[in-house]
Amino acid sequence: MTRVLVVDDEPRLVRAISMNLRARGYDVESAPDGSTALRLAAERPPDAVLLDLGLPDMDGIEVLPVLRRWSRAPILVVSARSASHDKIRVLDAGADDYITKPFSMDELLARLRVATRRTGAVSSAGGTGNVTTEGFVLDLAAKEARRDGHTVRLTPTEWQLVEILIRNSGRLVSRRRLLDEVWGPDLRTDSNYLRVYMAQLRRKLEPDPAHPRHFITAPGMGYRFEA
Repeated sequence: MTRVLVVDDEPRLVRAISMNLRARGYDVESAPDGSTALRLAAERPPDAVLLDLGLPDMDGIEVLPVLRRWSRAPILVVSARSASHDKIRVLDAGADDYITKPFSMDELLARLRVATRRTGAVSSAGGTGNVTTEGFVLDLAAKEARRDGHTVRLTPTEWQLVEILIRNSGRLVSRRRLLDEVWGPDLRTDSNYLRVYMAQLRRKLEPDPAHPRHFITAPGMGYRFEA
């Protein structure tokens, strides 16, 4: 049974999310603040985390890197903050998804299904060996990335994008296919979401993200990887 940790200090929202998750077979635990969330996550590691940012004892973005030190479980931030810079900070800190309040329960459930399915796909991916470019090295078997001799942390979502593009090195991969394989059919039309993640990959790996040499855009069509 998939165990979800819900971290939020709004009791009514926590009850609503918990009821909907339990009705669909999830095992749910909740925490009203960041310190409780970290303690519960250490005692019983969750399979996924729904994390609010406005917690009473610390900002949720402070919780993210602590969780990421020892957990690869997908972390979905659920927050009223809607500014682009907030979303980018959260993705940089290790989140796998960002859902803006208010949201529909159907959307939340769809995003959670996709995140847990994606994590399983990443962990069982068959790619092995190294991909070496002038600027970075990707160890697909160990899920390790290095740029200029320094380790670069990629989220499970970013790794799956990388693996799909590398499997099709030199060939165009359509936006629809990437969205379908990484986020599932529920989100296959959200090309803005894909652009955000590709920009993150370029910023982390490309020597000059504004002029990418490896993660190439085919305008209006998709992306391709060039070693």
